[in-house]
Amino acid sequence: QLQYQQTAPEHPLTLTGRHQRGPSDLLPSGLVPGVKAARGREAGQPKPAVPAKPPNVGAPSPSSSFPPQGLGIGGGGGVCAPPPSGIPVPIGSHSLGHGGGHSVGHGGGHAAVHSGGHGHGSSHSSSGGSTLLGYIGIDTIIEQMRKKTMKTGFDFNIMVAGHSGLGKSTLINTLFKSQVSRRSTGWSRDEKIPKTVEIKSVSHVIEEGGVKMKLTVVDTPGFGDQINNDNCWEPISKYINEQYEKFLKEEVNIARKKRIPDTRVHCCLYFISPTGHSLRQLDIEFMRRLSHSVNIIPVIAKADTMTIEERQEFKQRVRKELEMSGIEFYPQKEFDEDMEDKSDNDKIREAMPFAVVGSDKEYQVNGKRVLGRKTAWGIVEVENPHHCEFAQLRDFLIRSHLQDLKEVTHNIQYETYRAKRLNENGGLWCNLLMSSFLIPPISLSTSSPTSSWHIHISKP
Repeated sequence: QLQYQQTAPEHPLTLTGRHQRGPSDLLPSGLVPGVKAARGREAGQPKPAVPAKPPNVGAPSPSSSFPPQGLGIGGGGGVCAPPPSGIPVPIGSHSLGHGGGHSVGHGGGHAAVHSGGHGHGSSHSSSGGSTLLGYIGIDTIIEQMRKKTMKTGFDFNIMVAGHSGLGKSTLINTLFKSQVSRRSTGWSRDEKIPKTVEIKSVSHVIEEGGVKMKLTVVDTPGFGDQINNDNCWEPISKYINEQYEKFLKEEVNIARKKRIPDTRVHCCLYFISPTGHSLRQLDIEFMRRLSHSVNIIPVIAKADTMTIEERQEFKQRVRKELEMSGIEFYPQKEFDEDMEDKSDNDKIREAMPFAVVGSDKEYQVNGKRVLGRKTAWGIVEVENPHHCEFAQLRDFLIRSHLQDLKEVTHNIQYETYRAKRLNENGGLWCNLLMSSFLIPPISLSTSSPTSSWHIHISKP
């Protein structure tokens, strides 16, 4: 029996454990044998002297990410001699002699692993890629993931916000080329404008090429349509946080579902009126307050009401106002993972906000059926990049960044909310667990940030 212990220098916590040592088992790396490590020594006998550690034995290579290797002891194809009892040797460092693809360390270097070769002076373990001798099949993981995704499908939840009459529902129907929005027609004469902001959602399952997507469109009728629009963003913010809370409660349940239903808002398209002048104060306030809880993508609606020159000037003015107001829209600069992402996202950020036109009606143009808006002077083709930037928005939103929108929502927006909730209500986890056993709810309090929790159990 070997007893070993390790004490972390910055924490007053001592880790202890026991390890049954067999003929070829060695101590884990970094664990020092204690006083009771007495293999081959009778009780009461004096502890043998620990031999001095040879230079460079067990020292990690500066360029290697692997654990330190043991000293390779030569021998004509035989197994290496057992190490001295006082020298800790990492697991898996069985260094063998010449022949049969084993290795020998010379000149105080590490044991180098080569097929049928030898370790030479100052040789180091390489952390780079190795040349494969044959086909393994690692690349099939992509096909496995594709098949699994095609079976289960995925969720995508998109919110639209902005004044009534900007074509929000029409644009969503144009994006997904189907009647997926809550309303596909304009206001009827008998329909009244909501007195308060409402949240209404509708879900559809869309299938293309064998891939199923559950699309949920969240509409916000009544936003910005009142005389007094103070705090009209609060119902929207509340709805977004409620979806995070719903997902969090499902996540901390003892008996969790195999697949938690995802109703979190992955993207919010904010429609800007094509005034040609500047953003309204309501636009700035809405995006400032919600930019940290949802991915906001600003778009200029009904861009066919402006000339090309007016459109470019308006876009530059909007970008400047967003920058001066400290509003971060998706894709955020700090979330760029590498230089390639930064280069691609910089081009997108320079083109935003996209000036778009939506239409779910088809017209005949040069012998082709195209989506467009018919006017007295011609047809505005929705998917023609010379007419508007709808194609850029579609490619960005669906074809290149849809998965990234979901990942940023889960890893950044949701995690921020989750950390905040657990910090402000330390009893969330405990109360959920206790409720499963019908134990009264508890409240947690602490006298200082570094002290342990004091638990007070209150009777119902």
